[in-house]
Amino acid sequence: MATGLLALLDDIAALVKVTAASLDDIPTQIAKTSSKVSGVVIDDAAVTPKYVVGLDPSRELSIIWQIARKSLINKLLFIAPAALVLGYFAPWAITPILMLGGSYLCFEGYEKVHSMLVKHDEVHTDALELITPEELEKIRVDSAVRTDLILSAEIIAITYATVAENTFLAKAIVLGCVALGITVAVYGFVGLVVKADDIGLHMAKRSRFGAVRAFGRGLVKGMPGFLKLLGLIGTAAMLWVGAEIIAHGIPMVHHALAVLQHAIPEPTLAWLAKVTLCAVAGLALGAVIAQAINLARMLRKS
Repeated sequence: MATGLLALLDDIAALVKVTAASLDDIPTQIAKTSSKVSGVVIDDAAVTPKYVVGLDPSRELSIIWQIARKSLINKLLFIAPAALVLGYFAPWAITPILMLGGSYLCFEGYEKVHSMLVKHDEVHTDALELITPEELEKIRVDSAVRTDLILSAEIIAITYATVAENTFLAKAIVLGCVALGITVAVYGFVGLVVKADDIGLHMAKRSRFGAVRAFGRGLVKGMPGFLKLLGLIGTAAMLWVGAEIIAHGIPMVHHALAVLQHAIPEPTLAWLAKVTLCAVAGLALGAVIAQAINLARMLRKS
């Protein structure tokens, strides 16, 4: 009896040591994972500001807070637990789900490009629906949350793949830390971007130093162009990331992209070639999905 109890205590002590060693490695795992998801994080930060531009400036921070709060809730309460459950019971299901999300990003990116290219004189005013500012805000927030959901799922999936060999507790802690840290970083950056013109105006009016006032005026003048550029980057990022998610789920296509990158000796040019190819493919796939949706709507009406 005593021998059995001692053996049990030895097993518990060994388990505690393994768990402690795993927990000690968590900061390293978080840093390693953060570097791997940096591309998706940049895309997320570039996509989000376009959902705020054009709305009431006094509501900008409130809208960003709404999106950030829902993003964090989705990551911590839904996406991360789902990744842990699927990773344990059905790891094969993660890739198809991500590919569906990638298809949605391609579709939404195509819709953005299509809306940019449609001539204004082709839009009939009698077909427009009048909505209140509150309704427009809700539409923007919901759309931003849907896009963030796909990008968040990609971030969590990459994180899970990085720590898949760790203990359950370590995986849960890393997923939670990455979800919290990335949400704060992304939406802190977005808040800074959308309020930069206000900061510049304050500097131009209140600063006692001429150089600071000049910088503030330049900031105010430059922000509209910067936001427009960021919106274009965000749309391109949706197409690029969406297509790359799908490519990762198709071994032959993923291998072809890897071969393309290795064929170009200059790393920057190799990355640009891959990104451009993915964006064009994402645009084409988005167009196909849009046409399929339109056909399905026509068939349902008929």
